[in-house]
Amino acid sequence: MKNELLPELGKKTYVMGIINLTPDSFSGDGLLRERDYIRTAMLQAENFMQDGCDILDVGAESTRPGAVEISAEEELNRLLPVVKSLREEMPNVILSIDTYKAETARACLAEGAQVINDIWGFRYDPAMASTVAEAGATAILMHNRTQGAQAVTSELGGRYEGVEYEDIVTEVREWLAEAAESAIEAGVRPDRIIIDPGIGFGKTTEQNLFLLKHIDELRELGFPILLGISRKGFIGHTLNLPQGERLEGSLAANAWGVLHGADILRVHDVRETVRLARMLDAIRFSQLLQN
Repeated sequence: MKNELLPELGKKTYVMGIINLTPDSFSGDGLLRERDYIRTAMLQAENFMQDGCDILDVGAESTRPGAVEISAEEELNRLLPVVKSLREEMPNVILSIDTYKAETARACLAEGAQVINDIWGFRYDPAMASTVAEAGATAILMHNRTQGAQAVTSELGGRYEGVEYEDIVTEVREWLAEAAESAIEAGVRPDRIIIDPGIGFGKTTEQNLFLLKHIDELRELGFPILLGISRKGFIGHTLNLPQGERLEGSLAANAWGVLHGADILRVHDVRETVRLARMLDAIRFSQLLQN
């Protein structure tokens, strides 16, 4: 079955723009520091859509290495005013909510969100799968091994160290397969499941690079793949660059992802990534009729 929300999966690369309603985003774009963060978020959303963005992903809790968890109440205090404004002013936008809490998901889905982007792949909150299933929403299930991993911060940003995998590609693939199976058992339609390898979440720089190199091996699961690598620490540590200078590295990693199976790119730099994706798609899907 085709995902009605994203009908061109497999025929184009979708670009998801990140709207961070946090005071402490690793990427330096947390909007909660703004006096009128709701209006600032709306302006960012408008700019993203003008630049060709397909999906808006709104989150209110930082997930950078070492970040402090916030309550569902605080998360909703930040999220709901923006979600309501987006629905009123942009009724046709595809709206994703970056949360792993069922209470938050339920409230945002009731306000018109269509996608839940769960960094724990429905394994953190046991009520999340049924919440998404009952709403008929699309689910993004991400691999995550940050629990117990050593978070390290430096001038180049946060990263994880001391994380051990016997075979990272196989382990991530099996983890995602189990997450998808659990979601389906709870009633989520298979055509509404998207998987994310979780680049940067409980993985060292070398592990992130290796997993990205072999991202095509996740295709055998049969689900669309979302890739979220924009401005992340593994790029900074690979290129020895701070977060403000990671555009080229992000574009390079995203280009690799598209050419090896990624369907959706979750990014901060929408305009540049949309142009990258459109050019790659023009080449990938070009056809020349010859006599």
